[in-house]
Amino acid sequence: MEPLRRRTFLGYVLAGPTLVAAAELTSAEPARAAGPAAPAADGIPWPEPTEILDLNDLMTVAAIPTASLITVEVGADGEVRFALPRAEVGQGITTSSAMLIAEELGVPLDRVHVSLADARPELLFNQLTGASNTTIATYTPIRVAAGIARARLLASAAAELGSRVEALTISDGLVVGGSRQIPIGDLAARAASVRTEQVSVTLKPDTDFTVIGTPRTRVDARAAVTGRKQFTMDLQVPDALPTMVCRPPTINGTVRSVANAADVRTMPGVTDVVTISTGVAVRARTFGQCIDAVRALRVTWGPGTAEGKDDEDVLEELRRTEAPLGLPPLTPSVEATFTFRFRSNSALDTNCAIADVRPDRAEIWSSLKSPIVAQETIAALLGLPIPAVRVHVTQGGGSFGRRLFFDAALEAAEVSRKIGKPVKLMWHRADDSRQGRAHPMARSRVRAAYVGGTVLGYQQSHTSVSTDLGHGLGEIITALAAQIPVGDKAFSQVFFQLSQAMPYNFGPATRVLKETDKSFNTGSMRNVYSPDVTCARELIVDRLAAKTGKDPYRFRRDHLRNARDRAVLDRVAEAGEWGRSLPDGVAQGIAFHGEYHSTSAVLVEIDTRPETVGRQVRDAVTGPRVTKAVLAVDVGTVVNPRGLEAQMMGCLMDGIAQTLTSSLHLRDGHFLEASWDNYFYTRQWNTPPDVRVIIVPGSGEPGGAGELGVAPSMAAVACAYGRATGTMPTDFPINHGTLSFEPKPTVPPVPASPTDGLTFLR
Repeated sequence: MEPLRRRTFLGYVLAGPTLVAAAELTSAEPARAAGPAAPAADGIPWPEPTEILDLNDLMTVAAIPTASLITVEVGADGEVRFALPRAEVGQGITTSSAMLIAEELGVPLDRVHVSLADARPELLFNQLTGASNTTIATYTPIRVAAGIARARLLASAAAELGSRVEALTISDGLVVGGSRQIPIGDLAARAASVRTEQVSVTLKPDTDFTVIGTPRTRVDARAAVTGRKQFTMDLQVPDALPTMVCRPPTINGTVRSVANAADVRTMPGVTDVVTISTGVAVRARTFGQCIDAVRALRVTWGPGTAEGKDDEDVLEELRRTEAPLGLPPLTPSVEATFTFRFRSNSALDTNCAIADVRPDRAEIWSSLKSPIVAQETIAALLGLPIPAVRVHVTQGGGSFGRRLFFDAALEAAEVSRKIGKPVKLMWHRADDSRQGRAHPMARSRVRAAYVGGTVLGYQQSHTSVSTDLGHGLGEIITALAAQIPVGDKAFSQVFFQLSQAMPYNFGPATRVLKETDKSFNTGSMRNVYSPDVTCARELIVDRLAAKTGKDPYRFRRDHLRNARDRAVLDRVAEAGEWGRSLPDGVAQGIAFHGEYHSTSAVLVEIDTRPETVGRQVRDAVTGPRVTKAVLAVDVGTVVNPRGLEAQMMGCLMDGIAQTLTSSLHLRDGHFLEASWDNYFYTRQWNTPPDVRVIIVPGSGEPGGAGELGVAPSMAAVACAYGRATGTMPTDFPINHGTLSFEPKPTVPPVPASPTDGLTFLR
């Protein structure tokens, strides 16, 4: 969808004792087309659906009708307050939102206070955090609301000073007119309205920006590093005691009986033991006492939904489900099948929630990316009307898609209702690895036909364990699509097609998604389908380049569909010194990916030499090391370059992990990994010491950036590994097979040793 560029908008000054302003996204002047945020291909006859409409566009359009319900408030103290209807989980959106307000309103950044809004059902689809959509969807509404507040303050100051509005400015929170200055707080009440009024406002032109586009430190940085930042478990809710759940040894197992619940209730600190739908909950004075009680429970478990399954069982089901590619082409072709193992979101902040449920009401605190859906679901569970359930969105320490689901909040509400007391429920890290939301195992089969240096067609059949998308994203297309037997498959197809694009001129390109096996708890891990789909595609691009005798960078450049994409690829090739001489066993890899009106390219260097692979670090799996990475991105207008750089570094770490080290091993219906001692996310020893992020100047409104760098990072590392070893990798992560398993021990619900059952090959 081509974005619109305009500067004059309508909005409202809302009735109240102080100044409150909101946007109405109806143009007060004819809209003009934006810059090349979603450029069409250069004369290519094979248009991509996402050039017309992508998933992010769908979310943005869905948010527009309720934009007027998001307000900016100026207080009598001169402070500006904004309740952001999104979840801050470390991506820095409270900072970027504050920057938008500071820019339009003319106040210092430290006087803008951004909180997280409670669940607001009236916002409908405008309180969902995902698909790199926050900045895209809120960029204009926040600026318009702040701009209306600015205009109202100027008008009030002009009346007080007997001056023309055009002669006044706002700077550093002061209205300035000649030699006179008035703090905006002194004008807030006068600028307010006794009734809601519709007004128009003209936004600042990009050329006048002094805040947007400048690198800023996060507004919560000092609080985070000094321990003052408040997460869910830091909140002090009266009588909300630590609570944990004894969970089944296999995925989604059920409680048949508890032999010693009465004895456990007598253990030190324990106040309650109760069976719930997901296990046996224990409430105690401390989390240590909870863990002791959970381990002491003797529970007889019913079978789980994945009972008896191993990795190979799932792979075999994927093979059976896989859509055929059809008859081989008559021309030369390259073809390969790639396997992507189960993975964990592995957020730093474990799954947790506080709940206080009373007979007629309930109150919930948790980091939630889909709080409206959570509120509706909890209300249904408790048999309460939706307004009786108040849901507070707290800061979260990481998500990567995990907090689109609200398992902990649902459990906390269930426990609190059953025992009649407030609870502070926390998942053990092993709980989330073994019973939480896993990124689905998948196979991707790719075929590309070519003649000479021309690619005639491209086919990709992606087969995956079913991805649960019933968390709010599904509601944007249809409230029922993710819940009905046929609708869920239809919705996953829509999600897949609107989140994928072919950036190369490869003739007719087809992508097919087939999903199977709903026995697992899955979720939309950061970038969802794109890392696997892109990694497979970029490895095939390397094969095509080799078959046609072309350099991988030049081959990509020759086939990219537009100049914007080529410019990003050129920047990484130049900055990363593509083609420089390297020793045997060391190689470069390069990859490209575009999504949500943004483009990215990554170049890495990897060292696979035996002397590197053989180095040992305590508790670390040995393996190749990425020694250098260059990322280039064009995301249109950049609000906070420093925040964008941090996002891309995080994407790089995700890409390295998914290519080289991170996976879950399934055995007999349960995952073996329990924590970071055996779930190998990128560590310091395999983090590249040389990382550079290049922000290519863009135009138009912001594009998506939160997930942008994951797919090309994963693909670039895979391509580099293939070039360094001479063998194209097809099973990810590459070290998945370097773990061997001893006979299965009895797996405790909260393992005394998370490494039970794993032996690491050295």
